[in-house]
Amino acid sequence: MSEGDDEITRLFKVRRTMLQMLRDRGYNIEEPDLNLNREEFVQKFCKAVNKVNKEALFVSANKGPNPDDKIYVFYPEGPKVGVPVIRKEVVIKMRDDKVPRGIIVVPLPITGAAKSALLEVNKVLTIEVFEEAELVTNITEHKLINKYYVLDNQAKKELLKKYTVQDTQLPRILVSDPVARYYGLKRGQVVKIRRSDVTSLDYYTYRYAV
Repeated sequence: MSEGDDEITRLFKVRRTMLQMLRDRGYNIEEPDLNLNREEFVQKFCKAVNKVNKEALFVSANKGPNPDDKIYVFYPEGPKVGVPVIRKEVVIKMRDDKVPRGIIVVPLPITGAAKSALLEVNKVLTIEVFEEAELVTNITEHKLINKYYVLDNQAKKELLKKYTVQDTQLPRILVSDPVARYYGLKRGQVVKIRRSDVTSLDYYTYRYAV
């Protein structure tokens, strides 16, 4: 298999996992997009021989009519993503379109300067970065991974009232945890986790994101 074929297969898998991740976060993703096979992927996204048109991989998804529930996914060209790409290709488009949340998918870790720039940008917007290697397989499909449900503000309030606890008294999960990153958990959110014991009976636990 050539290097070009390797890249096509990798990005095919990365795109599929990303769409699954958006779906699991509650965004509206069409089934035909989720079920696209490799041959269809090549026909749709490879304009040149053995070369994926990353610009065409761009995703815009929403959870409903509220524009605040919209997200953009960017696949910048080039192996290294630095400050110019983040500011000119990502931030400007998100601000112009009034989209509050975005994801950047990169082949290699972003530069140190880009990380610093993101810290500043994320005071206003929410931009996550995933490396392609993190998305080649869907971590939540592993049989040992439990099912996660991110509670909205009302469900969180009802949970705390039911058990008469503060959110900070709940067991914790780091926002840097791979599964927490998959679901886009923010600090202060609570996630409901479905587990199964040896008798295959389901039960639920809760975690507070820190």
